[in-house]
Amino acid sequence: MDLTVRHATTYQYPTMVDFGPHRLMLRPRDSFDMRILDTSLQITPAAHLEWIHDVYGNPVAIATFSQMSDRLEVVSKLVLRRYASTLPNTYSNSRQSHFTPRYTDGERIVLQPYLSPATDDDGRMAEWMAAVLAQAPAESAPLTAVFNAIHTGFGYSVRYEEGTQDPITTIAVKAGSCRDLAWLFIEAARRLGYAARFITGYLHDSVGPGGVRSTVGFTHAWAEVFIPGDGWVEFDPTNALVADPNLIRVAMARVPGDASPISGSFVGPAGTSAALFVGVEISAAEST
Repeated sequence: MDLTVRHATTYQYPTMVDFGPHRLMLRPRDSFDMRILDTSLQITPAAHLEWIHDVYGNPVAIATFSQMSDRLEVVSKLVLRRYASTLPNTYSNSRQSHFTPRYTDGERIVLQPYLSPATDDDGRMAEWMAAVLAQAPAESAPLTAVFNAIHTGFGYSVRYEEGTQDPITTIAVKAGSCRDLAWLFIEAARRLGYAARFITGYLHDSVGPGGVRSTVGFTHAWAEVFIPGDGWVEFDPTNALVADPNLIRVAMARVPGDASPISGSFVGPAGTSAALFVGVEISAAEST
């Protein structure tokens, strides 16, 4: 499946501002299940780019600016080839997910940052998980029970505010954006003994007759859980997708803030704020 992804982000300011360095996490890493065929990055005003790999191994472009503007636009274009997953889409109900994970000593050393919860638990998280597991069918694995409970029991909402809700807030309001639902699932999976990490990317909208809950035209977020013997497996509680090739990952991190597609600063008059516009278009790539 060859796809073209166009991701345009525009910040509009009421006055001219100076831009500090910006970190752009818009280019995926090549892997056996996804090949990057072509990339381009257009930035207005013009910026100087330096590429690095961050602590997680994500490709990051550092953009620095030499001129002021009342508008910042970043347009990323990817042409990629996404291969089918080697795992079945019904993976969450397979036998592999019906046991408490047993990692080797070597795996546990590497996975430790992803095993430890990153948010405080005042007891409400444990209470919610205990209720979920108590109501789950006897044959259901704990990880599957939590996954299904989030998908069926929480509403989906588009949030334009920056940042990700604390899992306790998501439990309290019973709703969240894709990043909020993914973060709740990740923190729950860690408390079940699984290594889990936060993924940002895109969702190809042609996922079947049932459609998706996520809003087409935005970035998407989900989780990956390390399953012994199978490695990192995608879990998208927003859309109930597991190991699905329609999930196009770009960046991964231990916490959501480390995987933001665009982050940076600006200097302007007191009280200056930006209007944000984001658009994502995914289409079949043209044959060459």
